[in-house]
Amino acid sequence: MRLLVTNDDGIESEGIQVLARHLAEAGHEVVVVAPDRNYSGSGAALGDLRPDVPLAVRRVALDGLPAVEAWALAGPPALTVVAARLEAFGPMPDLVVSGINAGLNTGRSILHSGTVGAALTAQNFGLSGLAVSIEQSDPWHWDTAAAIATEVLEQVARGPARSVVNLNVPGCPRDEVHGVRWTRIAPFGAVRAAMSSRSDEEVHFELTPTGYRPPPDSDQGAVEAGWAALTTLVGIAEAWPPDIDPALATQDITSHVSPGAPVHPVHEIPDASTDHWLRRPTTGS
Repeated sequence: MRLLVTNDDGIESEGIQVLARHLAEAGHEVVVVAPDRNYSGSGAALGDLRPDVPLAVRRVALDGLPAVEAWALAGPPALTVVAARLEAFGPMPDLVVSGINAGLNTGRSILHSGTVGAALTAQNFGLSGLAVSIEQSDPWHWDTAAAIATEVLEQVARGPARSVVNLNVPGCPRDEVHGVRWTRIAPFGAVRAAMSSRSDEEVHFELTPTGYRPPPDSDQGAVEAGWAALTTLVGIAEAWPPDIDPALATQDITSHVSPGAPVHPVHEIPDASTDHWLRRPTTGS
């Protein structure tokens, strides 16, 4: 399987190099295209793209991986995915693997994660993706996350087209991880953002512990209990009421929002926070 490996911590991060090494040793064809610097928190941003300004790239040699083609690109991780999808670095990859991120990507804050943003960009362009993050520890257990990512990769590849899975791994040796569990997104994370101070020229933020105890079936809760957490994600989605009758779209006025129906004051916007109301786009790439 041809894999694009990227991240948001930058091409020099130890996490991406350990991940690439594990995937290559598992027999996959690996090409690494990653940001030339840290782009943490960039989400799925592409940056300021202009046809008259080329993207700066440079070839990189990865320690211990002379056969792995690696490039540093001056742009966020989502841009590396788009460039690879458009075959700027050889044949289009079969799947995108993003990570290993230094720190967990759990809870609703994953919206802002460049690691997850790269995988969701792959989905948006017709590919499947696996985002990989590990809990902070001293020392970092990159090998644990890389080993589990390699183990679950085949399952992701066998999934439906444009599948994205978010993997979060406890920061401990592999034999101390209890296993892998399917999880949902935690309502809150272990930390929250707060404004510590502000002046006319600066605003300072800090991350403070929430003390929140996440549900055991959530990504954060599973990791805290010693399990690796797998969560299936959808990026661009539509919100529709449940049990839509396609015939309603042919009527002049329908009591519910439905595809093709004219907008009428009686209609109410569907509640997108209700999970089963979300509809993932099924066509196009």
